[in-house]
Amino acid sequence: MSHVVLARKYRPRSFAQMVGQAHVVQALGNALRSGRLHHAYLFTGTRGVGKTTVSRILAKSLNCTGPDGQGGITAQPCGQCQPCRDIDSGRFVDYVELDAASNRGVEEISQLLYHLQVMMVAKGLTLEDVYRHL
Repeated sequence: MSHVVLARKYRPRSFAQMVGQAHVVQALGNALRSGRLHHAYLFTGTRGVGKTTVSRILAKSLNCTGPDGQGGITAQPCGQCQPCRDIDSGRFVDYVELDAASNRGVEEISQLLYHLQVMMVAKGLTLEDVYRHL
């Protein structure tokens, strides 16, 4: 029997399921619907406010191909296509989450820099807990 942390088990999988971040959901939804996207987004806040969740949903919105494989950028990712399932499970090639708080040694920073170079051609990168080092 595998153990899954409750926060991950019940993590919202779409913007419609998000609670307490209406202003973020509205701003990102409007940007996705109008096709006026920025080249980068910075999500800040204390622990547990949904930064990683919003980042994952945004990644799904940008990479969703729809259940029929014909989708595109959308404010409502299907959650059924391969990219959506891969992002939810943490296996999507073009979306990487790196925990900066746990990666502080020379070897870890070298690996982080390598990932950043690789990600320049990919679609999404999430750096978590970077504020702890500023």
